[in-house]
Amino acid sequence: MPEPIVPPRKVSELVVERLTQRVERGEWPVGTRIPPEPELVAELGVGRNTVREAVRALEHAGILEPRRGDGTYVRAADGLDAALNRRARTTDAFHVLEVRGILERGAARAAAERDDPGALVRLDAALAAQVAARAGDEDAFQAADVAFHAEVVRAAGNPLLADLYDGLDHALVRSFPSGEQRRHHRAVPGHEEVVAAIRAHDPAAAEAAVAATIATVRAHLVEAARGAPDGPDVPGGSGARGARPTGGADESGAGA
Repeated sequence: MPEPIVPPRKVSELVVERLTQRVERGEWPVGTRIPPEPELVAELGVGRNTVREAVRALEHAGILEPRRGDGTYVRAADGLDAALNRRARTTDAFHVLEVRGILERGAARAAAERDDPGALVRLDAALAAQVAARAGDEDAFQAADVAFHAEVVRAAGNPLLADLYDGLDHALVRSFPSGEQRRHHRAVPGHEEVVAAIRAHDPAAAEAAVAATIATVRAHLVEAARGAPDGPDVPGGSGARGARPTGGADESGAGA
């Protein structure tokens, strides 16, 4: 029986594959701007329309993100990251915080059960960076805080867990305290306890320390939610509403 004829792939599909490989290999890290269209046309040896079609396909998939007047940026490392971020962006902030708590508590416990001096060095560095950032601007403090929590997850030594956490990164940032609360929350609360428990190989204490920081964040979200009457009810019967923080930088504070 003759083999079926397989139609040739479109050139734009091949370009999509090539660009995706660049992202997945880390040549274009998340948050960086990809080369401009003329450069891609010259490098790939295809027409402008082909490049535009491929870029649009990756934008639709959530991997690339156009920014008016500033080019196109990498939004997610792969399809999984993009899918997780799309889902999380439409999820209530309290539910995002709940996921964050589950991942971080388990990661802290696992990290405390391991013997990884390198992980402790990275945790110490992340903690020191956050302490140093207290006197700086809020964006720097936020970035250092987010980096510390991501390092706790990586300390668990589970690449899949780290990928899941990184894939939810943008949405998870919403569960860090907003700008107003952040201004009163620069003591790096509980983070020293998290690192100390991991260093002491005390899984229960590590999990409890993370749980305490998550509880602090939740209290700040409840406080912020009271000022947003059109939001959803706060889980747990607090009676506050408006769990979705709004307003640019205030959606992505840090401090716990």
